[in-house]
Amino acid sequence: MSTPEPVAGLTLRAWRDGDAGALIAAAGDPLLHRWTRVRAAGPAEAQQWLDVQHTGWRVGDRYSFAVLDDGGTLLGNVALKRPDPAADDAEVGYWTAAYARGRGIAPRALGSLTRWAFATFPGVLRLRLLHQIDNTGSCRVAAKSGYAYEQTLRARDPYPREGHLHVCRRPS
Repeated sequence: MSTPEPVAGLTLRAWRDGDAGALIAAAGDPLLHRWTRVRAAGPAEAQQWLDVQHTGWRVGDRYSFAVLDDGGTLLGNVALKRPDPAADDAEVGYWTAAYARGRGIAPRALGSLTRWAFATFPGVLRLRLLHQIDNTGSCRVAAKSGYAYEQTLRARDPYPREGHLHVCRRPS
């Protein structure tokens, strides 16, 4: 399967076991803990997270990409979650390492993932992006990436706060 095209100094590629050290460094960020379920405090936990990503590729329900700069430094993650291959929608997710925030990385990486998803899965007509209502950074990323606000969702486990649903529809 192809990977998203490089975009403006970023490369997206499937996660590798050798990324564990960079994942541990990025995952120690308290803000990342606040907004995501990414946990990798040590080698075993990092390998467990990486194994989930590898399994997603193998099963075909989750395509997670490490986002790297031209020098190979890990900047973040973008993922397409497609638990039902017959469905006409899928969900996208992303996170950016603390040291990489504020540089427009998430919108560029998400844009590349979005184009790849529509090109790779012709049956997908819309992509959903969800974030907690008080995550204003993710709201800005959604808008910059062409994901229109659709509605506010009630809090539900494991998310303790209301959230926003943003949607990007397949271009005609």
